[in-house]
Amino acid sequence: MNPPDSDPQQRRLGCGMIVAAWLLGLGLLYVFFADQLDRQYNPNRNLELRVARDAPELVLRRNRMGHYVAPGAINGQPVTFLLDTGATVVSVPAHLGPALGLVPGARQRVMTANGEVIARATRIEELGLGPFRMRGVRAHLNPGMGGDQVLLGMSVLRQLEFTQRGDTLTLRPDRG
Repeated sequence: MNPPDSDPQQRRLGCGMIVAAWLLGLGLLYVFFADQLDRQYNPNRNLELRVARDAPELVLRRNRMGHYVAPGAINGQPVTFLLDTGATVVSVPAHLGPALGLVPGARQRVMTANGEVIARATRIEELGLGPFRMRGVRAHLNPGMGGDQVLLGMSVLRQLEFTQRGDTLTLRPDRG
């Protein structure tokens, strides 16, 4: 005796549930691995602050690509900084300018790792990096930069003393 044919509607429901379970599983895996990759890219999401010699210190860990990346703020808006001692000033992707309250000024030729670009001068009213606050910071809006990462150049870094040991970089106020 043969078992009765299963109901086509039940079969479709069963297939739909299997597909939904797979999609849920893949979604959970995506969330898990995306978070893992973000931690590797920016190991400084939770900043490590210390006080030494009566001054604040910010300790950054190098990411897996050898860069120092840290959360910060421009004019009260959160940004992600990439510390760049080769950049003369802070370099902001031009598309972020309006949201950060940055006003484009004079056109400037700037040399970047990708060649010469015409950027717009601007001034950051307030820049924050951990315990450090700087006002009136020179910067430029760079139309050649994609993404949301801001290059933190020497217009900020020269105001700080930094020491690199192994995979950590310690920033403190410049006493000189």
